[in-house]
Amino acid sequence: MSRRSSPRSAAPSRHADKGQQRSGNAERASRSGKPASGYWIYGHHAVEAALNNPDRVILEFLATREAAAAFSQSSRAQPQTVERERLDRLCERDAVHQGVCLRVEPLDPPTIHDALERPGPILVLDQVTDPRNIGAILRSAAAFGACALLVQDRNTPQESGAMAKAASGALDLVPIIREVNLSRALATLQSQDVWVVGLDAGGTRLDGASFGKRRVALVLGAEGAGLRRLTRETCDEISSVYMPGNMESLNVSNAAAVALYELARPTA
Repeated sequence: MSRRSSPRSAAPSRHADKGQQRSGNAERASRSGKPASGYWIYGHHAVEAALNNPDRVILEFLATREAAAAFSQSSRAQPQTVERERLDRLCERDAVHQGVCLRVEPLDPPTIHDALERPGPILVLDQVTDPRNIGAILRSAAAFGACALLVQDRNTPQESGAMAKAASGALDLVPIIREVNLSRALATLQSQDVWVVGLDAGGTRLDGASFGKRRVALVLGAEGAGLRRLTRETCDEISSVYMPGNMESLNVSNAAAVALYELARPTA
């Protein structure tokens, strides 16, 4: 099913001053009495990663007296001490906030070209709609050095506390690219010498060593539905992860982790 072949190299890059500009805008909005914006991130790892991300605009920082001690050295913001019951009301039902909540603005999505300045493979999700699955995929993406996550904007949930908690800090480490037309976005990746591999049942066995120095985009479909027809047809090849056991499929976040490991594992 192979149609193209070309290597690519890349160097990392960040846009350092954007967060400072947006932080100033947020402070001015607060002074003017405008209604609160943003959303609440909760949980120690998610909050710590957001505080350490210079591109993240911080609006409000709340913590219980016990949890606040862990953030006493933070250079971005110091928490306001509140009772645990207030944090319970701010978070989703049954959320494990660990005594800390941070109200933030969503991050500005990068372009495909910006994201490709970072090293590593790129993950693509074809209408995966569960924010916790997306958070878990971001966590694997950070662990295995993926440069970005590419999603279709219309059929993918926005940033949320549940997504950030499942990502355990990776939401502020792996940028999310949001595109209107996923097939067109895949074509853009191909024009940048990225080899697009759809992950679906019935494909050839995914073998990281076979890609050599080629840069890879892994495309995963929604659970149950899998890859849509047009997405599948746009891919350069279709592969599946090796599963010698008695299960026919994996949860999409588990499949992403296994596939990323296959790309990252040492071959010597």
